[in-house]
Amino acid sequence: MNFFNAMLLTTSLFAGALAGAEDKIIKVDGSSTVYPITEAMAEQYQGSKKDASRVTVGISGTGGGFKKFCRGETDIQDASRPITTAEMEDCKKMNVKYFELPIAYDATVVAVNAKNKWLNEITADELKMIWEPAAQGKIKKWNQVNAKWPDQEIKLYGAGSDSGTFDYFTEAIVGKAKSSRGDYTASEDDNTLVKGITGNEFALGYIPMSYYIENKKNLKAVAVIGGAKAPLKTGVLPSKETVENGTYYPLSRPLFIYVNEASAKRADVKDFVNFYLKNAVTIVPEVKYIALPSKAYTLGAEHFSKGKLGTIFGKESHIGLKIEDLMKKETTF
Repeated sequence: MNFFNAMLLTTSLFAGALAGAEDKIIKVDGSSTVYPITEAMAEQYQGSKKDASRVTVGISGTGGGFKKFCRGETDIQDASRPITTAEMEDCKKMNVKYFELPIAYDATVVAVNAKNKWLNEITADELKMIWEPAAQGKIKKWNQVNAKWPDQEIKLYGAGSDSGTFDYFTEAIVGKAKSSRGDYTASEDDNTLVKGITGNEFALGYIPMSYYIENKKNLKAVAVIGGAKAPLKTGVLPSKETVENGTYYPLSRPLFIYVNEASAKRADVKDFVNFYLKNAVTIVPEVKYIALPSKAYTLGAEHFSKGKLGTIFGKESHIGLKIEDLMKKETTF
């Protein structure tokens, strides 16, 4: 064998090795809210496999993640809201079919600085007054919203436009997804929002419940009075109980993973998804989220094994969806 042929063989073998290594990487991206769950799953899964498989978990936000997912660039999509009709069309154009698997419930917490002693509850209407597009450049101080509140500038922190939390919060509070004032500190990284709220006594923001729980020393949750459709007409704080019974309205929501059908044909991806569903009831609470009933994970595993593709959601609103309502949808899917 001459030198040129030897180099070609070496290059081919090296490329094959790289391809083999690439095949063993399970690519996950999407929601920063779902990230702690999937990251915990990935760590435990890799440990159980003695690192024979590798799972990478990115944080592009739900919207940013779906852009990659619908282009076929990732195997699994973390989502803090259901897939939208526009994203369904994007996936269809690229012939990306998917499994939709509910994996947990979360509450979006309206949070203020721990030094805030004057705000204990807030109405959905007051939140709308603060966050709607018409508030931009006009609603700048607390006492403009409620005369009992201080004559101090509101420092606002919230999810970035690629975040599923942004989509959910704006639809639940303002009445239309992505409809929000723009003059606030926005980030898809919830840790950035936590840092901002803890750094200003007159701050207000919204973050996933797990990030609030991890930072309770520096943050205070505000009870939400949910409005006419709320089960209770008094302020309700986010908790495992109020999310499960549906009284933390309208800021409770299901969380999902979406799995690319083509990726699911790979043994490693299939194995990881089954591991995820089998262990969710234990791992989800460990990372401060609310686990679904065991039956939900069993149903998810059945849908996955039987090739049940698509979504249970259409154009109808999913705001305030209770766990029991989600289960009914899943049972009839």
